[in-house]
Amino acid sequence: FPSHDTGAIDSSSNNYVTMVWEKISHTGTGLSEEVFSLAVRGFSKLQAQNRLSKDSILAIVDFSKSSKEKRLYVLDLKTQSMLFNSLVSHGRNSGEEYARYFSNAPNSHKSSLGFYVTKSTYQGNNGFSLRLEGLEKGFNDLAEKRAIVVHGAPYAEDPNSCRNTYLGRSFGCPAVPTSSHKKIMLS
Repeated sequence: FPSHDTGAIDSSSNNYVTMVWEKISHTGTGLSEEVFSLAVRGFSKLQAQNRLSKDSILAIVDFSKSSKEKRLYVLDLKTQSMLFNSLVSHGRNSGEEYARYFSNAPNSHKSSLGFYVTKSTYQGNNGFSLRLEGLEKGFNDLAEKRAIVVHGAPYAEDPNSCRNTYLGRSFGCPAVPTSSHKKIMLS
């Protein structure tokens, strides 16, 4: 979720958001219109500031949903399509099934809210990973210092398959299932 006002959108932009929402909502993934609208507004603002390296790919994590639900949405706004809908972890100190507590502090093991841009991929301790740059001072701007990255993790696989009551949790990273992590990161 954005942590602050993402700016005004004119009526033509509102029409665009509505049009894209109508196409995406038919996928049956459960992405709420409110979350989608906030994300697109922030995306548009970042695009206007030339802060994006990809001009049409938007990833949204809806932390209001249970970790047992697919709450990561990767959208292509140009084709108005859903590329991925996946499980995604939250930080171990953010909560159990639901993420309720967030932090920007190093070693907090909590997830951070706000807008990020993706940087480069690399091979690290968690395998193939994608660096994130937090763009919101005080909310997520320490993401790089905290080593908050997208990576694959076995604990991000379907919790129902191993009888867990919630998805495994990370040190604050949005970890995704290892079965699809490379595809998600390279989209």
